[in-house]
Amino acid sequence: MKLFIFLVFVPCLCFAQWEFQASNTDASFRAVCAVSNKVAWVGGSKGTILRTTNGGKTWEKCLVLGAENLDFRGVHAFDENNAVIVSAGPSETGQAKIFSSGDGGKTWQQAYESNQTGVFLDGIAFWDAQNGLVFGDPINGKWFLLRTADGGKTWAQIDPTNFPPNLPNEAAFAASNSSLVVQGSQNAWIGTGGADRARVFRSNDRGQTWQVSETPMKANATSGIFGLHFQDAQNGMAVGGDYKAEKQAFENVLVTKDGGQNWQNATATNPAGLKEGIVKLPNGMWLAVGPSGTCVSPNFGVGWQPLETTNALFHAVSCAQKTCWAVGGKG
Repeated sequence: MKLFIFLVFVPCLCFAQWEFQASNTDASFRAVCAVSNKVAWVGGSKGTILRTTNGGKTWEKCLVLGAENLDFRGVHAFDENNAVIVSAGPSETGQAKIFSSGDGGKTWQQAYESNQTGVFLDGIAFWDAQNGLVFGDPINGKWFLLRTADGGKTWAQIDPTNFPPNLPNEAAFAASNSSLVVQGSQNAWIGTGGADRARVFRSNDRGQTWQVSETPMKANATSGIFGLHFQDAQNGMAVGGDYKAEKQAFENVLVTKDGGQNWQNATATNPAGLKEGIVKLPNGMWLAVGPSGTCVSPNFGVGWQPLETTNALFHAVSCAQKTCWAVGGKG
């Protein structure tokens, strides 16, 4: 029953390490949002939301009334008091919900619920304190997208009429809250799997319209892109793999230098296997996490070095200032 923190303020790779922190829960975590080197929020199964305001020395469990059976796979926090959370699961069983809190998680207000057949919410991202997106699996062959302009208090669906169609069975993996990412004031990207190939959708107008690009990453019902990160409007990286074969070798890294219009294979990670989260660290290195292990690249995916830490098998990662938190299964 642990939660993990990765300290990156020591610039030499040989001193980088994971510091284990007790979460006091056995929930499975797939969402984490670092606000500063002191404040972070975590979301997981069994309706679990955790918050720290002291760098992880202690973690506070935030009760969401009536949400005990929800799986919070999307979390975005603005500061130690304000956060928005998203539950993943079928709308038909009451699991497609969004909540917001303004008092440090003491109380939560339901901001959105869908009863529409087929809705399954996958993740959340914000450009700023007011404007953000939540997305879900395609309905009638088009992404299900919600937008807020008031910090997550209210949500409205974006008209999908002008979206490119999804491929048969194409969707996103609600595995790390990073298959949807945003950058700048208007840019957004979605990485996909589930179909016969992985693709990346991109928007330059806050999700109003989208274009889509092919990638060389293989995909099927259990494989494809799981996580994205853009360091600026042009340069980004995608990671993935197969969740049914977590440690199997896979061409699991893609890079783009033109904003996601074109993607190329980079060197596969070391250790090999499924990677679900990717971030760029303050020292310029790229950090990839997954249930197959953790590694870093000092050169934009040209080569990878493993970070050897017992049981450091994560699903999601988030960084702020010089501190990163990563979270995984069984608390």
